[in-house]
Amino acid sequence: MGLFDWLKDQFIDVIEWLDESHDTIIYRFDRHDNEIKYGAKLIVRPSQVAVFVNEGQIADILGPGTYELETRNLPILTDLQHWDHGFRSPFKAEVYFVSTKRFSDLKWGTKHPIIINDPQLGPVRVRAFGTYEIRVKDPAKVIQEVAGTDGLFTVDEVDDRLSDLIVSKLPEVLAKSSISILELARHYNRLGERIRQQLAPYFEEYGFSLEKLLIENVSLPEEVEQALDERSAMEIVGDSRDYLRYKSAQGLGKGGTGSELVGLGAGMAMAKELLEESTQTTPPPLPKESFYIAKDGKPVGPLSKEELKEQIRSGQVTRETLVWKEGMEQWEKAAQVVPELFQKLPPPLP
Repeated sequence: MGLFDWLKDQFIDVIEWLDESHDTIIYRFDRHDNEIKYGAKLIVRPSQVAVFVNEGQIADILGPGTYELETRNLPILTDLQHWDHGFRSPFKAEVYFVSTKRFSDLKWGTKHPIIINDPQLGPVRVRAFGTYEIRVKDPAKVIQEVAGTDGLFTVDEVDDRLSDLIVSKLPEVLAKSSISILELARHYNRLGERIRQQLAPYFEEYGFSLEKLLIENVSLPEEVEQALDERSAMEIVGDSRDYLRYKSAQGLGKGGTGSELVGLGAGMAMAKELLEESTQTTPPPLPKESFYIAKDGKPVGPLSKEELKEQIRSGQVTRETLVWKEGMEQWEKAAQVVPELFQKLPPPLP
């Protein structure tokens, strides 16, 4: 090292961080023996803050700007170091740069299915996944609660922990929403915002702000989805006879093994039964009324209504003739039981 390089190292000191990683949350500025010269230049760029740590204790936090490090802009550190007004010697402190930009497109998802009580399907197992965005809200708390003395703290180191927080609140939000899985897709935005609001205090405990949470998909087990697809297909097909004819023709067209043909035969037999049941579209005939008349002190019958009408026409049954039919408690006059049959007859001749 030449004399000029030695002098430059001794008298010129610039502290800055150019972040090219796009996923680094905290970067500790690397200085030999953590020694900083009094009056050194500190450059804090937009979306950054600089945190000074003195012997494990967080001191001053400086936002974006360019600073000459001296007692007036490092009041806490000055107090901790017990500097006098004339202090101009190098001092020891660690400088951590914390990125305050938004970290987006972070993934969350259920590692295992979770059980929810769906209002239409009952208890079902579901999986879900999506994305979220965070921002450092309290740099000191992030260092204290999460990063510690890590000199290069990235998003990957906290992603799993924050993702688990999201998954832990998902069943509760879905249960309180009373929305069926079948209709959930059109409510993703609203549910995502509700989860974000509930999780905000938990993220703040780590010094982060949960800026956005998106639900991309909530899926059912494969067998449940298949059953729903079949139900939807039946609703689309409509008429069961057309559907059975279609399935039978489809099976014959594809051919198949012996077992498949046996299954097809059983399906056709079942289809025949269904078709026979479906062809019974006309109701059975109505039961005929039966009448009894009193003649010479004895009941005569049963007579159909047409037969009774013929006897009224021939004069064998008059208005005063006693008549009985099923459901009556006692015999009554014919004019009271079947008055409509007498209204159609002409009056007796004089």
